[in-house]
Amino acid sequence: MTQAATTTSSSSLSNVAVGAPKSSLGFTLLAVLTAVLLALTVYWGFVVAPVELQMGVVQKIFYFHAPSAYAMYLGFGLCVIGSAMYLAKRSDAWEAIAVGGAEVGAIFCLIVMVTGPLWGRKAWGTYWTWDPRLTTTLLIGMIYVAYLLLRNLGATGEAERRFAAGLGILGGALMPIIHYSVQLWRGQHPTVITKKGGGLHPDMLIALLLGCAAMTALSLLLIWARARIEQGRQRVLSLELDAAEQGLLEGQA
Repeated sequence: MTQAATTTSSSSLSNVAVGAPKSSLGFTLLAVLTAVLLALTVYWGFVVAPVELQMGVVQKIFYFHAPSAYAMYLGFGLCVIGSAMYLAKRSDAWEAIAVGGAEVGAIFCLIVMVTGPLWGRKAWGTYWTWDPRLTTTLLIGMIYVAYLLLRNLGATGEAERRFAAGLGILGGALMPIIHYSVQLWRGQHPTVITKKGGGLHPDMLIALLLGCAAMTALSLLLIWARARIEQGRQRVLSLELDAAEQGLLEGQA
């Protein structure tokens, strides 16, 4: 009887793990939209948009660098919202959104920190300078890496989950500082979108908007997938704890 129950429990765990994330029409449509937007961004940015006179072809990094920064804000913003809702409601679904947002935000933060220096090498003559926006972006990336380490490598008790949620909310306080750091501390980071910063050619603006749409869709797609996987993992852990409390896992290797 115990062996049968144990087998049933293991089967349930496997089914939960395999079933997350399940395919859905909405997810599929978002994936197709993301692929189309990414293709349009590459085409418009490298074929239609003109080459910038001073920086040359290196300027085209801008069509991926700035949208990646926007996607980073989106991911970290969802982590803040998910963490706050988790603290308010103790909801595993909101915590899954927070984890997904933090992971995806960290990925796009890495993209920003790679593409930025490549652009900066041409603009400033160096890959790195302690510019306020670069420094604060590095800092927020480190905060959310710490959040992910705490959430994924540490203990999974309620106290640790609450502490991680608090750290996720704390990191969100840096986002407005990053955005306004150039104006606050007169940094070297260029402002090319506004007319004050030189403005953009219409085709360059279209490439930028396509890039923002593509990175937004991609970040939402990744967060959706990661949150569903996290929910599946949480269900597996819950089933394992229930099985352990009932002694169903005893005698297993």
